[in-house]
Amino acid sequence: MSTNKTEVAIALLMHEGQFLLQLRDNIPTIVYPGHWAFFGGHIEPGETPEEGVWRELKEEINYVPPHLNLFTRWEHENIVRHVFYGPLEVPPEQLQLNEGWDLGLWTVADIQRGEKYSPVAHQSRPLGQPHRTLLLRFLAAHPQARPGE
Repeated sequence: MSTNKTEVAIALLMHEGQFLLQLRDNIPTIVYPGHWAFFGGHIEPGETPEEGVWRELKEEINYVPPHLNLFTRWEHENIVRHVFYGPLEVPPEQLQLNEGWDLGLWTVADIQRGEKYSPVAHQSRPLGQPHRTLLLRFLAAHPQARPGE
């Protein structure tokens, strides 16, 4: 029996107390166009969520983290999100952005505000609502991720 749910694997990458996010392309036919979101994507047939998140990070930013941990599996609006977290051990400038409009580090204040300026877009762009919800849940579950608070 088919569930008709899309399964994705996404990564919360942390660098010096901030979270790396991607500004999605501003193409009307994609999900959350022009919104900040996580790196990751669809799980391919026969692939585990773990395999999918590693593949997506390599494809999208040419980065292989030293480790990733599962944070949660969240079903929302016919999308099953397998959310992993781990360290970003290089400055964002060293990443190779292969997918998306921009990338940037988000502070807790940025996440709470729900938007951030993109120098590439030359404007503030919103954080996708499910992404904001997941980040706030992560911060609540991992208070040590809030530097200086």
